[in-house]
Amino acid sequence: MAIMITDECINCGACEPECPNNAIYEGGMEWSYADGTTLKGMIQTLDGEEMDAEKEHEPGDMDVYYIVTDKCTECVGFHDEPQCAAVCPVDCCVDDPDYRESDDELLAKKDFMHL
Repeated sequence: MAIMITDECINCGACEPECPNNAIYEGGMEWSYADGTTLKGMIQTLDGEEMDAEKEHEPGDMDVYYIVTDKCTECVGFHDEPQCAAVCPVDCCVDDPDYRESDDELLAKKDFMHL
């Protein structure tokens, strides 16, 4: 499953630099698959969609930091636990119940983004 940031976020920014997938963005910032990954040019996402890796996507939240589900691997393949949750001073980085993924799926996502 992916991690999500709840409304209790105080916008401290502690989580953002800890993410090995660059899946965390400040509220209002657009995101792309290419940000912090090895993905460049035209790609085929894990769900089969073709797109430009540098294409800017709408922010997931306008007010607080947010996590891009398509880029979050819960730090599987990098660390023993999600680093955003480990450093969050208000415990607002929590499991997202809407996105359940196995360790194999999370590793496949990591391998997709980091060749």
